[in-house]
Amino acid sequence: MTPTSELELSDMIKAVNGPLRIVGGGTRPIGHVMGEVLSTAALSGITLHEPGALTLVARAGTPVVDIEATLATQNQRLAFEPMDHRALMGTSGQPTIGGVVAANISGPRRISVGACRDFLLGVRFVDGAGNIVKNGGRVMKNVTGYDLVKLMAGAYGTLGVLTEVSFKVLPAVEAETTLTLSGLDDTTAIQAMSAALGSPFEVTGVAHDPAQSLTHFRLEGFAASVAYRADALSKLLAPFGIMQDTAGDWSAIRDVTAFAGKTGDVWRISVKPSEAAALAAKIGADAVQYDWGGGLIWALCPVGTDVRTAMIGTAGHATLIRGTGQTFHPEPAPLADISTGLRARFDPRGILNTGIMG
Repeated sequence: MTPTSELELSDMIKAVNGPLRIVGGGTRPIGHVMGEVLSTAALSGITLHEPGALTLVARAGTPVVDIEATLATQNQRLAFEPMDHRALMGTSGQPTIGGVVAANISGPRRISVGACRDFLLGVRFVDGAGNIVKNGGRVMKNVTGYDLVKLMAGAYGTLGVLTEVSFKVLPAVEAETTLTLSGLDDTTAIQAMSAALGSPFEVTGVAHDPAQSLTHFRLEGFAASVAYRADALSKLLAPFGIMQDTAGDWSAIRDVTAFAGKTGDVWRISVKPSEAAALAAKIGADAVQYDWGGGLIWALCPVGTDVRTAMIGTAGHATLIRGTGQTFHPEPAPLADISTGLRARFDPRGILNTGIMG
């Protein structure tokens, strides 16, 4: 099923008698959802771009690369730098903006500017009963009503099939530099990253690669400001070593390309940075990568590793990005009740990505 319009999508959903598996660009298979495939790929195209208002509206199936190219012509960007899963997952196709929103995909800059959901202004979607729903607006001053906008970000298609999304965009930066410390162990690297994040020097990326013993700090902005902050940050972190000015491949950090082509399960773990190094050691991963100052651990583990049991006693949650088993961390009972109630309201027949959260 590949609808070419919102109305056609609505009619298709009303007519189906069984579960639907919703896909966008097919770059990141999620869970083990059964059902007839419903693709949003034909719901494509940028419908509005107002550079002066810093807003962009696009249909859900629009490739992210098209949006980034359009924004680049006006020296603008998606500040939350959505991840491209293709290398990690071994998939092809094109990431779509609807998939980015459905999974609330955000990259290293999340620590400084926020997540995908924080840039959403409005959404249009078709719910499980075939109703066309609109929430939010197309410009920043028109965001009104119940906040279904943020609710749809990270719902993974369980509440409705996205047809259009509206974003706040930001200007591109004039200059960028990456400073790197070498030779730090995980615990010390996280201490250095925490010191940087707690400083007034506005770092927009902090990541640590234990395999190479490299800890990266990204600074962005006007050239003079970046130069000043880089010098100040080097002095602040001098107790951790001499910082080197490096190229900084943040797309590789964002996309976790170090794990591409390697055998094993891939876990995405969110924890308090202060507990990250101990947890990484406890789970027995073959390789790890830290982002968000240690708040995000990417772990490559032997197939079948029970990461969630290892996390008992550690606050946080683990998502199985690549592997077999339950994708999402079980929700606490009160939150699970709310989630069940929401799905019953928006998908009363239980046909949209059924079982994806279980």
